[in-house]
Amino acid sequence: MRANCSSSAACPANISEEKLQVGLELYGNLKLVFTVASAVMMGLIMFSLGCSVDIRKLWLHIRRPWGIAVGLLCQFGLMPLTAYLLAISFSLKPVQATAVLIMGCCPGGTISNIFSFWVDGDMDLSISMTTCSTVAALGMMPLCLYFYIWSWNLEQNLTIPYQNIGISLVCLTIPVAFGVYVNYRWPKQSKIILKIGAIVGGALLVVVAVAGVVLFKGAWNSDFTLLIISFIFPLIGHLSGFLLALLTHQSWQRCRTISLETGAQNIQMCLTMLQLSFTAEQLIQMFNFPLVYGLFQLVDGFLIITAYQTYKRRRKNRHRNKNSGCAEACHKKKTTSPKETSAFLEVNEETTTTPGPSGAVALHRALEPTSHISSCN
Repeated sequence: MRANCSSSAACPANISEEKLQVGLELYGNLKLVFTVASAVMMGLIMFSLGCSVDIRKLWLHIRRPWGIAVGLLCQFGLMPLTAYLLAISFSLKPVQATAVLIMGCCPGGTISNIFSFWVDGDMDLSISMTTCSTVAALGMMPLCLYFYIWSWNLEQNLTIPYQNIGISLVCLTIPVAFGVYVNYRWPKQSKIILKIGAIVGGALLVVVAVAGVVLFKGAWNSDFTLLIISFIFPLIGHLSGFLLALLTHQSWQRCRTISLETGAQNIQMCLTMLQLSFTAEQLIQMFNFPLVYGLFQLVDGFLIITAYQTYKRRRKNRHRNKNSGCAEACHKKKTTSPKETSAFLEVNEETTTTPGPSGAVALHRALEPTSHISSCN
């Protein structure tokens, strides 16, 4: 006869349930600590990146917002259109297509500011673009979603996370404002803070990527189609942003900045909107997409930074070798022998006494070494 141990503390079933509950609580606590620590570190990083912002250049971007306008066009024009075309091309279900579209309508994330720094981008433009896109999201997110989503006949209404947008805006502007003030008052100290913040920011991105893979293992078990979209979506954003900036005759520095701002989305805002708008059953089909998109977004950023830093290092080495070769040539020309000097003087005397074209040719040949020396100098 089987014993009933449902009320016994020593029952194996009760012990496994208790372990499961403790494990879930521990996981929730670790996730909370990780979220808080990431928010604090991101605030410190934005403060350090704010130390690279020149208040005069920032005001120039605001007075002549051509670069910001191109960035907003990429953010709320190209990205929602790309999301809609991807959802149609891969024949996604309405719920999954909505998740992709919400990601495309989100404003730029602060992670793009770190990427822009490591590719020598325009930090004034990068931070102003992130701030302006977050403010514009208050109106552009519902407008874009209404424009693209009406044909999918969703049963529930989408909830725009206005509170989350406001929190993101405050967490962005306050640390950056302090950094701008420090750069204005103590420019030398701000350079040290900027270097430390850039190194810490790069390390934090690596930690976030590794922690994301460990904490969200189930994200890789989602629909294979969504995995493909999450991989190519940020790449298309980077490429289309760069091409549009290039077509509008932006500088190379601004092209790199707009490219990174376009492909890097605010993942936390997308997750919050999904949680507010959909049921638990629907979230199972769509919640993994923004998580995987965030991981591929980090991978793409690392690849772009690596490619740029490699190109920059090779260009510096090539320039250094060219300068050293020119210096050696100049040194040899300057240390000519007395015989060569007397011959040069004799040629000059001959050219002054010989009339006609032959004298002009001789004069030209005599002056060739001096012109070479002056060009090296």
